[in-house]
Amino acid sequence: MPALTRDIARRYLFGKKSTNSINIITGISIFGISIGTAALVLILSVFNGFEGLLSSLFNAFNPDLKVTPVEGKYFKIKDEQLLALQELPNVVAAAKTVEEIALFEYNGNQELGKIKGINNNFLSVVNIDSLLLSGSYKGTSSQVQYAYMGSSLKSKLGININDKLSPLIIYMPSKRRILGAKEFNSKSVYPAGVFSIKGDSDYEYVLTSYKVVEQLLESPGQISSLELKLSDKVDEDQIKTEITNILGEDFTIKNRFEQDEAFLRVMQIEKWISFLITGLTMLLIAFNLLGALWMIVLDKQKDIAVLKALGFNSQDMKSLFINLGLLITAIGLFLGFILALVLYFLQKKYGLIGVPEGFMMESYPVQLKITDFLIVSLVVVVIGWLTSLIPAKKAAQVHQNLRVQ
Repeated sequence: MPALTRDIARRYLFGKKSTNSINIITGISIFGISIGTAALVLILSVFNGFEGLLSSLFNAFNPDLKVTPVEGKYFKIKDEQLLALQELPNVVAAAKTVEEIALFEYNGNQELGKIKGINNNFLSVVNIDSLLLSGSYKGTSSQVQYAYMGSSLKSKLGININDKLSPLIIYMPSKRRILGAKEFNSKSVYPAGVFSIKGDSDYEYVLTSYKVVEQLLESPGQISSLELKLSDKVDEDQIKTEITNILGEDFTIKNRFEQDEAFLRVMQIEKWISFLITGLTMLLIAFNLLGALWMIVLDKQKDIAVLKALGFNSQDMKSLFINLGLLITAIGLFLGFILALVLYFLQKKYGLIGVPEGFMMESYPVQLKITDFLIVSLVVVVIGWLTSLIPAKKAAQVHQNLRVQ
């Protein structure tokens, strides 16, 4: 009798009740489910928006693949190995980089950060031009050594890139010692540009010529990473295997996601914890559905007794009220999706909910995914089904109570 129980459930929902309060409670339960559904969808969309925004910013500074040593900070690569990598069919460009902690000084202001040495190939691997807020990229092969620093580090040091006479001085411990104390190597570079990716790199990094950092480290030929630009629609696993065949097993090869894996995984955890907390509030909202179904069971006791006299068994009665609960849930779910879509498009177009000043955007970013609707549907339907079990069990026992009377 599945079709019949569904038809009766629909009549019980939309038909006349003995008291108007049942209609009010049913309406409240539908309203509560729709609000909870919309909240679940919008929470996921906001986290998707932040994840997409931050990933795009990080990816702008990260290469397609980054090769680093498994042990130690530095390694050396032979010219024939680098040439073999560059000749791989899906490798567009390869750049050697070297990084180290350094002390920066500008007009008496000092700050610790990271110095990253790059060569001219770096521009083919990472489009640094697109990240510059001011200044311009002048390359790394000119006689005057230029530097490009993160916006926050620039503010801390009080750097004026329009001042062509004041150098940025880089200090790094030397391998030499004088009277038992380490000497410091220093190099002067001239600020030529300021970049920003709205992350930790803005506070830490100064980019300059590979040769400058090489001289500061007093270690010719040493690099800390090999950064690769790949062609579109490439088999990443195959490329990693080919790189391993050329360089050996002593290297870690990370794609864009893996380079910021820790941060993105934290965002994923926060996303699903927020979803779980909101999902738990749906359980509280479900008590309205429980109350509505319970009152319908009490209101329809005589109808239930008649149905049982016509051949409905206990399992049929359970199915009837479970279908009724799922019908109420489905209406709330549908209205919730409509509400979520309306709010999503309003936020997307008008930025209804803004963020505090100082952030990289004026309003919360949002991004919808089909999988979010599927996950929310599953959660809401399961909650509706579980909530319907208790009234359905009560309905199955109604005939016993009537006989006692």
